[in-house]
Amino acid sequence: MRFNGLRWPLLLAVSIAAASGADKEKTRFDAKPASAYAHKQTSEKVTIAAEPFETDEQAKDAFGKVNPFRYGLLPVLVVIQNDSPDAIRVDHMRLIYTLPDRSKVEATPAQDVRFLHGVTQPKPVIGPVGGVKIGRQPKNPLAEWEIEGRAFAAKMVPAGQSASGFVYFQVPQSSPAATVTVDGLVDAASGKELYYFEIPMSGN
Repeated sequence: MRFNGLRWPLLLAVSIAAASGADKEKTRFDAKPASAYAHKQTSEKVTIAAEPFETDEQAKDAFGKVNPFRYGLLPVLVVIQNDSPDAIRVDHMRLIYTLPDRSKVEATPAQDVRFLHGVTQPKPVIGPVGGVKIGRQPKNPLAEWEIEGRAFAAKMVPAGQSASGFVYFQVPQSSPAATVTVDGLVDAASGKELYYFEIPMSGN
């Protein structure tokens, strides 16, 4: 197709505006320092904060229009501040949500979240002349890009730095009497595993 000198700049401007509008849909989310959260623990100069995101207001900042907790999935923001002299490996970090009855729920990998409710079969719709048409499948709210895009993904936390991201637990309800246990952190220099962290959701 041929473009003259007037139409080409106009089309370019429209394309840039569309791309800019798409970027605005992906809002920025920044975690606060680990010390700023109520639920945290410090051991061996490493501080880990674990903040559950339950309310619609909390979810709006991190996940936009979707509140994962309404679908049986509790997002917990994990912030690791490493004030030790050595880097900390977190590539084999394990997280467990322990309920008041001592039942334990392991974190669900972020890439698996979209498959939690299985595939919804399209619903048949009766056409105007008696024919049957396949209805549009409802959008999976747990397939939004924020779920996996904002998950904890760091492999290592250098000395003097921090890393953050969400982990997800399939729990029917949260509880201030619950705890989040974190283990599997390793001192990169010595290869020694750090003592496990047990963070109470009561903030005490």
